[in-house]
Amino acid sequence: MEVTMGTHSIRQADSFSSGVSTPRGHGEPSWRPAQAPSRRYVLMTAAYNEETTIEQTILSVVSQTLLPSRWIIASDGSFDNTDMIVQNYANKHDFIRFLRITRSPGRSFNSKVLALRCAFELTNDLAFEFVGNIDADVSVNSSYFEDLITRFSINPELGLAAGFIFEKKGQAYQEIASNRVHSVAHAAQLVRRECYQAIGGYAVLEFGGEDWHAETSARMMGWTAEAFPDLPIFHHRPTGEAERLLTYKFRTGRMDYSLGSDPLFEALKCLGRILERPFIVGGMARWAGFAWSWICGDRRSVSEPFMAFLRKGQRERLRLLLAGRKVRVKA
Repeated sequence: MEVTMGTHSIRQADSFSSGVSTPRGHGEPSWRPAQAPSRRYVLMTAAYNEETTIEQTILSVVSQTLLPSRWIIASDGSFDNTDMIVQNYANKHDFIRFLRITRSPGRSFNSKVLALRCAFELTNDLAFEFVGNIDADVSVNSSYFEDLITRFSINPELGLAAGFIFEKKGQAYQEIASNRVHSVAHAAQLVRRECYQAIGGYAVLEFGGEDWHAETSARMMGWTAEAFPDLPIFHHRPTGEAERLLTYKFRTGRMDYSLGSDPLFEALKCLGRILERPFIVGGMARWAGFAWSWICGDRRSVSEPFMAFLRKGQRERLRLLLAGRKVRVKA
């Protein structure tokens, strides 16, 4: 993998000092600020052949009421016009930095996270309190990131946060069925810097699921994670469209297995997905992916403590479901 910096230069942010509330049970942050909480944040984007959507993403970020201190857009092996579009906007906006990564063609969850890690290295000269990701096929309202930071200021134990995802159905955007308050979408999220450092950033996982891994790891360490229904994320490419839909469903089943999902919980979740596109066979394909990894004895991507913590939460939701309580099953 070859990494190349864009030609655009960025003006380094001024140094600052600020204070931050540390949740109970957490150590002092290594970058210890000293006074009022900061609202500074950095954004990262990994883009692979996103010429049809990335301009919408860029326009939504440059219109934010609270701009990021720096936004690193990593073109992850793109061979369409993605690079040209990003470089054009980087030339116009000091806070945007273009990063070119050369690798073998094809979509890869490993390479996406590696690209984000390369992007994060370009923030080492800055002081900030929040690390954000925004995918190259979404857009958000102009106050989105400022509103998220306000939620963090209200709750000092909030480690990860995002909005709810909406996709276009006909002439309007509608909330997707898998949205839930306790599952933080990676598409446009912020992570408190202390939390991000504590979990080691986004994990490199063969079948994806870095968002699920991050929020579970954060909760293991005592942070909370929350998605807010009143903060929409507009997804311009329907989920799974980048892959053939059945292949996507099969892969997500393997992802669930790799992260240690409980088999009974997984079976009920797949049953609950039978009315999602493609009807009936989609849920079957997801279960087939999970079962395939189970039968093959695939190695889990997570530690035993992680799997035990995840399954404990899933079994608690199953208990509530059997008790007649309304529970939305994790995607």
